Amino acid sequence: MDLILWRHAEAEEGFPDAARKLTAEGLNQAKCMSDWLKSKLPKNTKVIASPTQRTQQTATALCSDFITEAAVGPGANVHDILTVADWPNFQGAIVIVGHQPTLRNVASYLIPTIPVALSVKKGSVWWIRYQKNKRGFEPVLHTVIYPEMLGIN
Repeated sequence: MDLILWRHAEAEEGFPDAARKLTAEGLNQAKCMSDWLKSKLPKNTKVIASPTQRTQQTATALCSDFITEAAVGPGANVHDILTVADWPNFQGAIVIVGHQPTLRNVASYLIPTIPVALSVKKGSVWWIRYQKNKRGFEPVLHTVIYPEMLGIN
């Protein structure tokens, strides 16, 4: 199983929180990151997004047939994300488009060597692979990529 945690791209300030849209920079981050993801993701990858406007816009940059799931919205916890993703049983790849601090907490829970204080930057992707080793299976941090690494300021 591949669990790809994608934090929404840069969004406007404002209220209500759920209605905040991506900035022009955020739209650019989402497009560039989705272009990178499209070149790496296996076919039939399942995409699940929070119902907020900014996560919906981020997910739309990747595909139009994503699933909106309130359980991955603001305030979600590690258990919510892993349940929605069917971790580690799902056969294939799942992209969760969500929020901080939840995504950081998921990464730190699955890979305890990741410091809890580490921030998942806006627009970034954390790719965790559940893979076989000599002792069985374990989650492994496969890739971390930030928009700046793709040439986005």
